[in-house]
Amino acid sequence: METVRFDELGLMPQILRGIEEMGFEETTPIQAQAIPMVMSGIDVIGQAQTGTGKTAAFGIPLLQKTDPSYKKTQALILSPTRELAIQVAEELRNLGKYLHGVKILPVYGGQDITKQIRSLKGGVQVIVGTPGRIMDHLRRKTIRCEDVHTIVLDEADEMLNMGFREDIETILEYIPQERQTVLFSATMPKPILEITKKYQHDAVTIKVVKKELTVSNIEQYYFDVKRKDKTDVLSRLLDYYNPKGSIVFCNTKRMVDELARELTLRGYFAEGLHGDMKQAQRDRVMANFRKGKTDILIATDVAARGLDIDDVEAVFNYDIPQDDEYYVHRIGRTGRAGRTGKAFSFVKGKEVYKLKDIMRYCKTKIYAQPIPSSADVAQIKAEKIMDNIATIIEEEDLRSMINFIEKQINESDYTAMDIAAAFLKQELGETGSGTTGYKAGGSYSFGDTGAEEGMVRLFINIGKKQKIKTGDILGAVAGESGIPGDVVGAIDMYDKFTFVEVPQEHANQVLASMKRVKIKGKDIHIEPANSR
Repeated sequence: METVRFDELGLMPQILRGIEEMGFEETTPIQAQAIPMVMSGIDVIGQAQTGTGKTAAFGIPLLQKTDPSYKKTQALILSPTRELAIQVAEELRNLGKYLHGVKILPVYGGQDITKQIRSLKGGVQVIVGTPGRIMDHLRRKTIRCEDVHTIVLDEADEMLNMGFREDIETILEYIPQERQTVLFSATMPKPILEITKKYQHDAVTIKVVKKELTVSNIEQYYFDVKRKDKTDVLSRLLDYYNPKGSIVFCNTKRMVDELARELTLRGYFAEGLHGDMKQAQRDRVMANFRKGKTDILIATDVAARGLDIDDVEAVFNYDIPQDDEYYVHRIGRTGRAGRTGKAFSFVKGKEVYKLKDIMRYCKTKIYAQPIPSSADVAQIKAEKIMDNIATIIEEEDLRSMINFIEKQINESDYTAMDIAAAFLKQELGETGSGTTGYKAGGSYSFGDTGAEEGMVRLFINIGKKQKIKTGDILGAVAGESGIPGDVVGAIDMYDKFTFVEVPQEHANQVLASMKRVKIKGKDIHIEPANSR
């Protein structure tokens, strides 16, 4: 299909400026078709999933039709989850950044309703909300629909799966008959078609073909794994591929909790997300994942609905999904915004037939892969270490280090090759007992680090010259790892580095949680100290 530029669509200069600032020039297929249709005022059915640019597909024409001088509610967008409502509102705000006077408000459960009422009283033209909370406001008459000209049902199939059909139909009854109804859905099951027949008039259907729905830039593999070996295989794949961000899907909340606990004990920074968690907990977990404090998000399908995260490099189907459609939704979390992604599925025994059904449904190939061996993991780690070393050689002044190594060579029987090999072995964590090494799975084996009995001494590459105080170190260690401050032992500060002692049982936790921490705005590196 021929590409269409946004400046060819007859949009207001203020909207074009917002689009340009977001870095968009050409439309996606769904946008090219939907924007003119929605702008014309006719009812539209769009079949597209998250990641195809559908928010802009309905958001741009909706903003074009909004009157900034009229303070009444003119458009309503229904979203399945609080997370998605916030994301849609944020994208609309960015698109309408230069439309002065247009107010966009997300409303959802879990937030103080009196705060929302106060915001609504100030006059809001566009409301994005979850069906339950919108219903609450309609009953209280804090949202009034007399002037609503457009209603959008976003991810309609997900809203129906979550049991919102009755709420949606009630909300639609509140909206004036002379309105535009726009519906977006990744799939078109019978209940969706019933809603379109009842509440839309002469709707035009825009469909992103199945090939695009399955997202072609994702490498898909499966591993034949016994249930008892799944966690070990997952650990090995995480070590081998070292993805920047991963989502692991499980079919039950219990499995999410168990796996999150097990991966954390192995030294990974992983957190679970499922429907039994309080909203505040869910928000904290998502914030940590977005900021990169958590590398691995373990979730159920329901908990992950509506998540829109760009930096996911790998998706793991720890359990094969019950529904073929869920496979498409799960793997669509990676390979976003033109990037490539990887999807790995664990199957056992007869589950391979279920995987064949998924391949037929998606019209895609999922390739069998051998599980990487310990030697493969060591090899890939060694290659990454050598890449880092190449960067240091190119960019750092190594004269004092070279002098020191030359002195060692002159005073001993070691060659430079012996010393380099020993450093590499130590870095890979393959040294014998009694030394500190990083083991596969991400947890350290602590030997003699020169600490008091029962404690581990850690080295941090920051000190007095960076205007750091002992209180900053204590605050970072206790605050990030969650261990009580009074169990932290001696903190010895030097000009360019610091030693801090922590109880041995908390040492892995401290190392994992401080992997990407900044202290007073400065990036740090933390590792077990060598013995004194």
